[in-house]
Amino acid sequence: MKQAPVELSAYDPEWPAKFEVEKNFLMQIIGAWFFGSIEHVGSTSVPGLIAKPVIDIMFGVKSLEKSRDAIAVLIGNGYVYFPYKDDVMHWFCKPSAAFRTHHLHLIPYKSLLWNERIQFRDLLRCDRNIASAYANLKIKLAALYKEDREAYTREKGPFIQKILYQIRLMSKQS
Repeated sequence: MKQAPVELSAYDPEWPAKFEVEKNFLMQIIGAWFFGSIEHVGSTSVPGLIAKPVIDIMFGVKSLEKSRDAIAVLIGNGYVYFPYKDDVMHWFCKPSAAFRTHHLHLIPYKSLLWNERIQFRDLLRCDRNIASAYANLKIKLAALYKEDREAYTREKGPFIQKILYQIRLMSKQS
């Protein structure tokens, strides 16, 4: 299956509105599985940050097991399901693997993964130095792994884990 290349774009002020439109659509079709919150995450959720122009949405559910039936509903409404990290989320893209406008992550609300994604997003939103360092890393990795999204994502991991570790240290000192 052909995968979309890694291509970065300057921040688009329309991204938050695109998130809101999709959030409303998701509540209409899978609201029965909604629990907690729906969050705009990923780089498109950080004003001013360079990003792949794909809206990342984290949709809170009670559990992966209880939300399994939402998979068929999403597939029937334009999403493509991938059993990627299926021990911690149900993961989808839209409209296809080769051309993506949205990524959807059904994740148990307030799980470790949920909390880490919120913490990382919020730190990027408020710390311009960290956001700039992350942008520089993304530019470097996009050049190295233009045709390998998995490697691009994997190679961002150490930076993200380092930042999450620093957040944990700061919270222990508070």
